[in-house]
Amino acid sequence: MSLSGEGANLLIVGPSWLGDAVMMGSLIDRLKSDRPDRRITVLTPPHLEALVRRLPGVDAALINPFAHGELKLAARARFGGAMRGRFDEAIVLPHSLKSALVPFFAGIPRRTGFVGEGRYVLLNDARRLDEGALPRMVDRFCILAEPPGVPRPADTPLPTLVADPAAVSATMAALGVVDGRPAVALCVGAEYGPAKRWPAAHFAVLSESLASEGFAPWVLGGPGDAAIGDQVAALSPQAINLAGRTSLPQAIDLIAAASAVVSNDSGLMHVAAALGRPVIGLYGATSPLFAPPLSPEAVILREDLPCSPCGKRVCPLGHHKCMNDLAPARVLAALRPLLAAAGR
Repeated sequence: MSLSGEGANLLIVGPSWLGDAVMMGSLIDRLKSDRPDRRITVLTPPHLEALVRRLPGVDAALINPFAHGELKLAARARFGGAMRGRFDEAIVLPHSLKSALVPFFAGIPRRTGFVGEGRYVLLNDARRLDEGALPRMVDRFCILAEPPGVPRPADTPLPTLVADPAAVSATMAALGVVDGRPAVALCVGAEYGPAKRWPAAHFAVLSESLASEGFAPWVLGGPGDAAIGDQVAALSPQAINLAGRTSLPQAIDLIAAASAVVSNDSGLMHVAAALGRPVIGLYGATSPLFAPPLSPEAVILREDLPCSPCGKRVCPLGHHKCMNDLAPARVLAALRPLLAAAGR
């Protein structure tokens, strides 16, 4: 028996980070499998709407008009008030006080989330998070589908994304990347900070090696990763640099079309895993125990250093050895079996 009770209309206040939003798919799967008739609406920032709409089990996406960090109490009260009577339950995934305001102002009868920032008044089903018992973020999401007091989720499904073959073909044609070669997507960005990024020079070496073996190296990243993509392209003439040059739906389509993916610990790594693509996740400053790529086709590579993971946005020691010492040859050696298994 899950959280559900009698409610048929559920609002999920979704995360602001791409990878977290992908992992939210496990919670949605869990909720839908428990009650297929439940209608799930996700309140999402606009930059993640396209991703949210591709998660199986999402019935509707509602745009959160409030920028990160904005309080705008009166506006949130009006926004929430306009939803009164629409929802029976809410699950609030972010831990901030602001994220719990809209369900409170909407008068949603059951409002579930973790204790944080003095939210006792706003949540009437406030849970205490035992981080030691639930080290993975995806399990922390799924425990909110259970009744209060359950120590672990009964099930944590793998998050999934389904690509539309016609949309994938259209995206490849629009971006001019149809050249007959199998592609390997190189996801060079990481919004959290530079400590999570494998060096551009290493990506460039890998790009040249892949091209020499008959693969098309696609460099992918968000708008903030354009400069890194340019660095890789400057060092690797064979790289097809699309970083900062695609929409999120196009990036998802390209990853779906790739034979394999090499990625920093980033949102696109989680997209690749959810699409079932063979993926190598490169870890340095962050722990793969917290947010690993959730796929049997995933391989995690990291250096075993006493200073890693530090959890910092920028290397506090200045040497960034956790990523600098992760050699391109090691990544290529791990990638070749994945490509062979995929028939490439």
